[in-house]
Amino acid sequence: MSYKSEFLNILNERGFIHQCSDFEALDAKLMGGPQSAYIGFDATAQSLHIGNLTGIMMLYWFQQTGHKPITLMGGGTSKIGDPSFKDEQRKLLDDETIETNIKHIQSTCFKQFLKYGEGKSDALMVNNNDWLDGLKYLDFLRDFGRHFTVNRMLSFDSVKTRLERESPLSLLEFNYMVMQGYDFLELHRRYGTILQMGGSDQWGNIINGVDLAHKSDRAQLFALTAPLLTTPDGAKMGKTVNGAVWLNAEMLSPYDYWQYWRNADDVMVGTLLRRFTVLPLDEIKKLEALKDSEINEAKKILAHEATKLCHGEQAALDAAETARQVFEQGGVGGDLPVVTIEGARLAAGISVLDLFVEAGLAASKGEARRLIQGGGAKLNDNKIESDAATASQADVTAEGHIKLSAGKKKHALVKAG
Repeated sequence: MSYKSEFLNILNERGFIHQCSDFEALDAKLMGGPQSAYIGFDATAQSLHIGNLTGIMMLYWFQQTGHKPITLMGGGTSKIGDPSFKDEQRKLLDDETIETNIKHIQSTCFKQFLKYGEGKSDALMVNNNDWLDGLKYLDFLRDFGRHFTVNRMLSFDSVKTRLERESPLSLLEFNYMVMQGYDFLELHRRYGTILQMGGSDQWGNIINGVDLAHKSDRAQLFALTAPLLTTPDGAKMGKTVNGAVWLNAEMLSPYDYWQYWRNADDVMVGTLLRRFTVLPLDEIKKLEALKDSEINEAKKILAHEATKLCHGEQAALDAAETARQVFEQGGVGGDLPVVTIEGARLAAGISVLDLFVEAGLAASKGEARRLIQGGGAKLNDNKIESDAATASQADVTAEGHIKLSAGKKKHALVKAG
């Protein structure tokens, strides 16, 4: 499908479009001059992760095509937590934790992708706690609650899934979609925002804002969602055995970030290049057409471009050099994860099963045992033959560490503290 606006065409070509409340009207609106769009981000941790990266890239292309992106921090809604497709209620966070999380996210997760400032297309960051915290509950229910029907809210997949699983859905969580709908209206009133974007799992929450603005202010707002990315086996992208793939370098090193993309499944390369790099589409088509071992070169380019966007070009180059030393020369790169073990423990001898778990190379002793039995566990590049083996001070190399390897792609260094 072809659109008149550059923004929708880019999103369409790069695989970002799943659903829109009114393609034709939104396309026309975008052709009428610079517009404002937003995506909301809850502050439930000190970093965003690559599950948020689709939204960030949508805002990136919105700004690149001359429009104004808004990153809405959920300082208010984070007090509730989005219940969408969750099996249980989220742990409630206090104000101090939420504020700390927002400060970390502001400084580490957006500025690499978006330009903030006072210009027409410069990005703006706002906090929905600025308006939600001061709401008078009864007045709010009277003025806005009447525009939401329980019947409609129960029809959304996110709510139906929770109820079908017989998982409790609290009144507090049920209010989340009302709060998000009000956010859209408030941003329209304050900044003229016409568009909210997000993943396809957010459709119900986003469309609530579209409906509320129409009923309350007779305004036409728009919803646009992107398809959720899943691995070939159907799992949600962004999770590893060690947890989320964070965008904050203090929570996940640029090397590990680079390795995540380098280890992408072959069939995902084209999709990931379109969505998470800014390479020209002609170049992407050539890269995704590579076969067999040549696809590894495409994955190195994916890793470089994705890491460059998030952490800068030097970090991407350093990660690639570390990988080259480890994989091509059999050496030890300086950016590998480092785990410190008490000297007394190492002197007495520590089980390799415990060591692999503590180094984050195995999720459990059982997984470490299977890794050893399958021949994929190495200590200082030597295969570990028995799951009863131990590591000690005698295994520390001249460089002052023990190198652990899980297969060909995962490595860590152990040092005595």
